[in-house]
Amino acid sequence: MAVARQNNSRVAAAESAAIAFVQPGGEVSSPSRSRPIDLVHLARQTLGDRTLEAEVLALFSRQAGGVADRIGQVSGKERALLAHSLKGSARSIGAFGVAELAEKIESDPASDKAVTALCNALTDVQEFIAAISR
Repeated sequence: MAVARQNNSRVAAAESAAIAFVQPGGEVSSPSRSRPIDLVHLARQTLGDRTLEAEVLALFSRQAGGVADRIGQVSGKERALLAHSLKGSARSIGAFGVAELAEKIESDPASDKAVTALCNALTDVQEFIAAISR
């Protein structure tokens, strides 16, 4: 009986250590909107699957590069459509700052100031993705 309790304690300690590694903030981690990507939100969206997280981030990074290249060259409805598609993708991975800027462009496609801010935010997100993907 004592051996079984000791083994259960070891298993519990190992599981606790594994959770601490996978979720450094534990189950009570709160979303962080101070980063370009809210990693807590991303983990929830991907059910904690790190491979899926990496795949989704790589796809978003490619989309961000494409949008950044085009959005300054187009106007009107095409700019609004680019912003709309980016907004949904950004929200799904937790890039809420990008999503808010895309929403501004969607409602006012003529705003070059918002386009510049969005392109800067996209660069920040791409750099963040590159940093956490190493």
